[in-house]
Amino acid sequence: MEVWATMDQRMTLSQVADHARRAETLGYDGLNVPDAVHDGLLMAQAALAATQRLRVATSVLVAFPRSPMNVAHATWDLQDFSSGRFELGLGSQVRGNIVGRYSTAWSAPVPRMREYIGSLKAIFASWQEGERLSFEGEHYRFTKMQPFFNPGPLESGVPLIHLAAIGPAMTALAGEVADGLMCHPTNSSPRYLVEKVRPRLRVGAERGGRDVHEVSVMAADLVATGVNEESVEKARKGIRELLGFLFSTPAYWPSLELYGFSGLGESLIELTRKGAWGEMTNLIPDALVDALVPSGAYSEISDLLKSRFEGLADRLTFPLPEDPLHDGHVTEVIRALRN
Repeated sequence: MEVWATMDQRMTLSQVADHARRAETLGYDGLNVPDAVHDGLLMAQAALAATQRLRVATSVLVAFPRSPMNVAHATWDLQDFSSGRFELGLGSQVRGNIVGRYSTAWSAPVPRMREYIGSLKAIFASWQEGERLSFEGEHYRFTKMQPFFNPGPLESGVPLIHLAAIGPAMTALAGEVADGLMCHPTNSSPRYLVEKVRPRLRVGAERGGRDVHEVSVMAADLVATGVNEESVEKARKGIRELLGFLFSTPAYWPSLELYGFSGLGESLIELTRKGAWGEMTNLIPDALVDALVPSGAYSEISDLLKSRFEGLADRLTFPLPEDPLHDGHVTEVIRALRN
């Protein structure tokens, strides 16, 4: 099992290099960089420049406001710059953000994402294999690639493309066309992986004539850990606050329905309308935290994670400790998970 580090979405560009170097020193396989408060492609470049071994993936780049051609050029450059350590993670985002925050026209996300990834693959093939660029769909049309604009083939090979998904159709699409699926913290529990994610991936893989084992699964588990019980409880409290915010978004409600808390989302939305953000945490029940959040001290967390995810996920996210004095504990956890 691979172990991947994450980043705070508010980490600035100037802080990325130190964070990435620290993750590499601790033994992480890779680092996920967000595309939210700061530009994900710029953050990825900073992380790659600061490291020698660490793989870096956007988790996840908001696709639709960006032309596939622009993303293809940036991805190609990052792959070349890093000698093959960059991985492109893509996501669709919700309608409110696409229209209101990015001023981009909305359309059904699954057909559009299928074309988006198809466009990228066609562009990559024209650069890597010299194939004539010819992609024509409902949303995207790419038919022109003069030699002047062609960066040429990469010795490191074509970058991997991962897809973030929650719903059944987008998850199946990952199985059909992507190299990997990036789960959300709300759909990374073992039960959700078994009952929802894995069957949907299989449907997509069969539709695409692929072996489902070709598609890696990254579980973005929210881990509550630390050196002792007090630090674990502190971490659980912070995650409980995050869950209160996350589950105020309807797109993340499938897990609530799976675990029998289907009415919770509506209650959380009502609090957001009142501006009562501080009250949201109180609505998150212990049973939900227990289901979604593996919790335990560093000395026991690796065994717990193995028991939860072995055979279900190929990659796990695991938090860097706030205090660098605890870095040694994380190195041991990473080593145990790999073995």
